[in-house]
Amino acid sequence: MKKALLVTRVSGFIPQHEMNNVKILQKIGYEVHYATDLNNVVYGKDNSRLDNTGIITHQIDFVQSPFSAKVKKSYMQLKQLMLSEKFDLVHCHMPMSGVVTRLAAEKVRKESKRNVPVLYTAHGFHFFKDAPLKNWIYYPVERYLARYTDRLILINDEDYKRGQKFPIRGKVEYVPGIGIKLPEDNQIHNIDTDVKISYIYNITGKKVTSDTKVLVSIGELSKRKNHILLIEMMAELMDLNIICIIGGSGSEETSLLKKIQELHLEEKVFLAGYINDVPSLLAISDCFVLPSFQEGLPVVVMEAMAAGLPVIAGRIRGVTDLIEHTKGGYLVQDFEPENFAVKVRRMFTEKDKKSAIPRDIRREQMGRWNMERVKKFSRDVVEKRMWDIYNSVQKN
Repeated sequence: MKKALLVTRVSGFIPQHEMNNVKILQKIGYEVHYATDLNNVVYGKDNSRLDNTGIITHQIDFVQSPFSAKVKKSYMQLKQLMLSEKFDLVHCHMPMSGVVTRLAAEKVRKESKRNVPVLYTAHGFHFFKDAPLKNWIYYPVERYLARYTDRLILINDEDYKRGQKFPIRGKVEYVPGIGIKLPEDNQIHNIDTDVKISYIYNITGKKVTSDTKVLVSIGELSKRKNHILLIEMMAELMDLNIICIIGGSGSEETSLLKKIQELHLEEKVFLAGYINDVPSLLAISDCFVLPSFQEGLPVVVMEAMAAGLPVIAGRIRGVTDLIEHTKGGYLVQDFEPENFAVKVRRMFTEKDKKSAIPRDIRREQMGRWNMERVKKFSRDVVEKRMWDIYNSVQKN
């Protein structure tokens, strides 16, 4: 049986985002292996989601910093794994594991004289328009490693245009994200008010009224995700009957709780922890807000679109592939809490100046626009692209 190796720096990424690709490879006839740091689970709570998937796991002691002396250890571990298992295809993800994997694979290619195809999916380059100068240190690295890459898979328009200029060994491919499952009936559902109130109480401990509006944001609690902006934004909206639920876990949880307390927003902003049932949280929400500084092509925004929610987000790469300003929500030019607050007020309290459409109807129109738009990023579309890509490297 042919063998395929998937590689990520931290564990949980494959069961969280790449199981469709695993199933495609298995259907094509590959035995799928997964090399990662099994002791560093970032996506999910543990490695139990790998059980009964047919995936064979391998421990690699990856580090996050490219300047760590331990990088060589992960390189040697991967190289030895590739030599012993004789993989027929390698597909890596995430920046650091993408670097180490391609270097190791090239060394094995030369030593074994086996031309094993190497694929790398960049889920958003660190370098992008208006990115901090320090982020561009990765540009020459990615450009150089393109010569060791048979398929460079990019998921947003800006990255794809830039990647086409790289001196790649194979081809640059555009794939619209990881693909999301769309609702079968393509309808916006009106959740019963009592159900909504009960759900909110269960996850926040707060009793709300039938006219309370819910802002939601879901993502890792990290500095890059910038959830502190939401807390500062809510301080500008104390006069409105609106609460904000932030779903996710991460290193910034303590500092976010401290900020909530400092601004006396305990009755306005709630950290809900890791969300197992994202669709249910989206279903009781009225608007999705994404304050991230940087994204590749945010899955959670696509999930919000599929749920029929309007979106307020920064005007950043990846988001602009998904949301059109005033049609699917509002895009904010900067990351000032006051400016995000202005968009929330516009979403919930002001009439459309041109048509005088009530806000509740306008929000529904935005949600329906998003539901139609997100079809371009559906699981069926992405699976077709990945079938074609995996089959094409088999033939070479």
